[in-house]
Amino acid sequence: MLQDRKRAWRLAGWAAGMLICGSAHAQSQVTLFGLIDGGLLYTSKTLDATTGANAGKQFSMIDGGSSYSQFGILGTEDLGGGLQAKFKLESGISIANGALAHCDGNLFGCEAWIALDNRYGEVKAGLQFSPFFLALYASDPRNMSFFGSGGVNLVDNLLGTSIFSASSVSYTSPALWGLQASLLYSFGGKPGDFQAGRQYSASVKYEYGGLMVNAAIFDSNSGSANPTPTPIDFAAEGRTLGAAFKFGAVTVKASFVNYKVAGSFDNNVYGGGLSWYVTPALDLDGGVWVTSDRNHTANHSLLAALGASYFLSKRTTLYAQVASVDNHGAMNTGLSVNGALYGVSGNTVGATVGIRHSF
Repeated sequence: MLQDRKRAWRLAGWAAGMLICGSAHAQSQVTLFGLIDGGLLYTSKTLDATTGANAGKQFSMIDGGSSYSQFGILGTEDLGGGLQAKFKLESGISIANGALAHCDGNLFGCEAWIALDNRYGEVKAGLQFSPFFLALYASDPRNMSFFGSGGVNLVDNLLGTSIFSASSVSYTSPALWGLQASLLYSFGGKPGDFQAGRQYSASVKYEYGGLMVNAAIFDSNSGSANPTPTPIDFAAEGRTLGAAFKFGAVTVKASFVNYKVAGSFDNNVYGGGLSWYVTPALDLDGGVWVTSDRNHTANHSLLAALGASYFLSKRTTLYAQVASVDNHGAMNTGLSVNGALYGVSGNTVGATVGIRHSF
């Protein structure tokens, strides 16, 4: 009898332990995610980096015809009372050779942060996207495609600066009556110069029905204690105003952006366009971006692009894109973040076709 009771208590304890473990497991979640994007790129002209002249046509395979290939880990834990702990590690990769690519060039150089989130907002610490970049993304009609979009202008002007903010702390408020704000401060610093690489960014967004209006700023000092393969610490300023309106299957977007690099240029970019879900499986989009150098108005460019995405499934997409850019003066706007970031004087046309799969 005693042995039976002991056995019963052991079984009860084992069952209780399994229930506790199961409950704890249900409160925590870790997800492996990624995206693979490969395409073919054609341009009618190519910049010779040595002479600045036209090196001729190109036809090549590129990684990231529409977005960068990536993999990462995302985790959440329910701490109770509406409080959650989160983390994210994300790395850019090249499917062409398997190397680290994109972002700041480091392992997990896209995002590497930890956060606490509740009904009062989210506090995040680590390498993260700036509020300025997220505002640009929200008002770009082609969702910052790596080919023929506002993303090409951004990287052309600032490379990784204003996109990836290292050693930073941010706060994002909850959405109240359609309003939401974000603030970010990046400490930067190096021995003897606490201001080196310091960055700050802020944004405010209003959404009501199909309408979205946003504004954002970015400011950074040059230099830091931890330089990255892709520079993310130019002495630069960014300002933007954007808007979007969705009605039915069509979304129209427009934006104004100013990029300024100390001692170099002061460019205004005016952009706009739309996307149209012709069917749930087919999305067409297009946009136009006019860039003008405020210091030398003879330097200007016009970039126009059209794209089509066909969704074979929720995870796999075929895409085709065409674009044209016309550069005047010293302006060197390119067509593609990968393979054609900078362009030559005069008109250049290009196209990409590719496939994208997420997991």
